Amino acid sequence: MFEEASEVFDNMFKSSFPLTFIVFIPAVLILVSPLPAEAAHEFTVYRMQQYDLQGQAYGTRNAILNTEARTVEAEVLSRRCVIMRLADFSYDKYQKALRQSAGAVVIILPKNMSAMPQDIVQQFMELEPEMLATETIVPVYFAEEDDELLSIYTQTLTSSSSQGSLSAAEVLLHTATANGFQMVTSGAQSKAISDWAITSLEGRLTGVGGEDLPTIVVVAHYDTFGVAPWLSYGADSNGSGVSMLLELARLFSKLYTYKRTHAAYNLLFFVSGGGKFNYQGTKRWLEDNLDHTDSSLLQDNVAFVLCLDTLGNGDSLYLHVSKPPKEGTPQYSLLKELETVVASQHPEVKFSMVHKKINLAEDMLAWEHERFGIRRLPAFTLSHLPSHRSAQRSSIMDVRPHVDVDKLSRNTKVVAEALARVIYNLTEKGAYGDLQIFTEQMQVQEEHLSAVVDWLTAQPRAAQLVDKDSSVVSTLEYHLSHYLKDVKRHYVKADKRDPEFVFYDQLKQTMNAYRVKPAIFDLLLAFCIAAYLGMMYLAIQNFGLLYSIVRRITLPKAKAH
Repeated sequence: MFEEASEVFDNMFKSSFPLTFIVFIPAVLILVSPLPAEAAHEFTVYRMQQYDLQGQAYGTRNAILNTEARTVEAEVLSRRCVIMRLADFSYDKYQKALRQSAGAVVIILPKNMSAMPQDIVQQFMELEPEMLATETIVPVYFAEEDDELLSIYTQTLTSSSSQGSLSAAEVLLHTATANGFQMVTSGAQSKAISDWAITSLEGRLTGVGGEDLPTIVVVAHYDTFGVAPWLSYGADSNGSGVSMLLELARLFSKLYTYKRTHAAYNLLFFVSGGGKFNYQGTKRWLEDNLDHTDSSLLQDNVAFVLCLDTLGNGDSLYLHVSKPPKEGTPQYSLLKELETVVASQHPEVKFSMVHKKINLAEDMLAWEHERFGIRRLPAFTLSHLPSHRSAQRSSIMDVRPHVDVDKLSRNTKVVAEALARVIYNLTEKGAYGDLQIFTEQMQVQEEHLSAVVDWLTAQPRAAQLVDKDSSVVSTLEYHLSHYLKDVKRHYVKADKRDPEFVFYDQLKQTMNAYRVKPAIFDLLLAFCIAAYLGMMYLAIQNFGLLYSIVRRITLPKAKAH
């Protein structure tokens, strides 16, 4: 019977060679074909800044990713997605990925950034400007850590680290058998956003006693900046400045309600947009008021402009000026009143003036008051930072815990008391330095300051994300309208022919991590299939010989007599 079967198989496959592949190849493909790639994890990523400012490109120029994951410990990073944790991040590792033309860089941030060690936070804050200093074609993303993403990182790290200590054969075997992750973004390539409008808001309290009254302008920019727009919450810079401005508007609106305390000063409050992009909102506002209209408070008698920037922490206050005020001027009076209030009511605070000339050769102005100084308006910026180069002003690490509400409240009271002493000319009237105006019913409300900071830090306020219909703008407008008169919006759009600024989209995307085998695994699998089919073909072609050999081996040996 077996001999007959041998002859049947032998004749069938010899006479019809294609039938061999028709029978065996589908069966083999069904048995060995891998399952469709399964997404190991889907998570949100936030792309690094991409913008143009005054013709200079900054940030990453790419937004598409479809490549295999590696950690920075791997020897070869070319066309790979390099994953690294913030705790292990360094500028040298980042540059290594860029030099090897990595396919992308994904930096994993901890869930609670405020709980990070202070040295790591400070190091990354100082590295953010360097990352943005030049453009790169490598897409750079940030992702918030979770259990699945941490597991992907751990598996990728194990795979990348083990290759350095193995032999070539072991590396080949490990590469062929290890699991990998293919990182794929769902978004399209980034493109410039056309007709983007930066919104600013103004409101006023009109003084009493004549037409040509001096005007005091209080300014704070509301937008934020960091290495990734969707992660820029700007608690201290400049959530603290905006909250102080709103509290000052509330306090002085009460004073201006009563005839007895209605001062002979106009108070103009301006919440500017585009502050982190060379103060574009302030620049356009000045142009509209000084160049394009005949009736404006800025054209008349401006006593001084006080800009509020980063005032939510520290025990120091610095008045940054471009030109030291001269004795007898209103700005000199404010300087002296600030010194008086600090010395008499808050001796724990160190107050000083910092003089820095405007450097027009720089691409970016140092402080917002320099915009007014260029237009020959007396202005200065109050901050707890001694220098405009402080990394805290442009960092995603500037989160809610960085604002100390007690110190913000104290600084607000210092500014309010000093302004009131200037407006009501209290020093010349013989008032002592420890005289406090804002007490009891008129005191600074910490709850109000805290609520405003909480609201501002509940959403990112990068200029690319806050359009004219944003809830940030409408809520600020509502608060200003509650305290001030003639509240109105001002818009600035980039010139289409020669734009000063250009923003790009695709700043927030969904990334999928697919569990895959490396390409060498497919080659090895194809080799094994080819070897298997070759052996089966040879066995079938020589079935009779193979059968006789097997039969001789398996038949019992005859007993010898």
